[in-house]
Amino acid sequence: MRIGKISRETRETKVDVEINLDGGENQISTGIGFFDHMLNLFAAHGHFGLKVNCAGDLEVDGHHSVEDIGICLGTAIKNALGDKRGINRYGTFFLPMDESLAFVSLDISGRPFLVCELGELAPMIGNFDTELVEEFLRAFAFNAGLTLHAKILYGKNSHHKVEGIFKALGHALRIAVDINEKVQGVPSTKGIL
Repeated sequence: MRIGKISRETRETKVDVEINLDGGENQISTGIGFFDHMLNLFAAHGHFGLKVNCAGDLEVDGHHSVEDIGICLGTAIKNALGDKRGINRYGTFFLPMDESLAFVSLDISGRPFLVCELGELAPMIGNFDTELVEEFLRAFAFNAGLTLHAKILYGKNSHHKVEGIFKALGHALRIAVDINEKVQGVPSTKGIL
């Protein structure tokens, strides 16, 4: 089983994350209802087992919690992948969510990069600040060692747009982390990722 765990405590948050890339149950509690929903969708559509617990300074806002969860989730995935032998490495997924269409493409390259084009979003969805989608994706990508492209191609409803991104991220990551019998060793001509 490919499992990554991390605990991180700062003056702003206390975060515990465990991910099983090969499946399992999901237990997510961040204190931010909409974000819990998005992480559940990410895990369910990626067929991951995900446990996230965060106690953060939500009396300030959700920024520290969301960013620190991105840091921890990215680090846990990196740890779970180990030397990355036999993985597909790349994953791309288009996801229709009612009137919107989301696109995520990623490379488990070891070279962190984020391109994020979400278009116009409502400022808040429930108690979730939509500016934090990009903050989460950046922290996640940079700590997992991913080149990550996330884009809303079109859509009107902000909930649908953000939901599409998280679902597409789960699907794209699932494709990338799957073991491929045709891949011998590390999937890079350099011999290392």
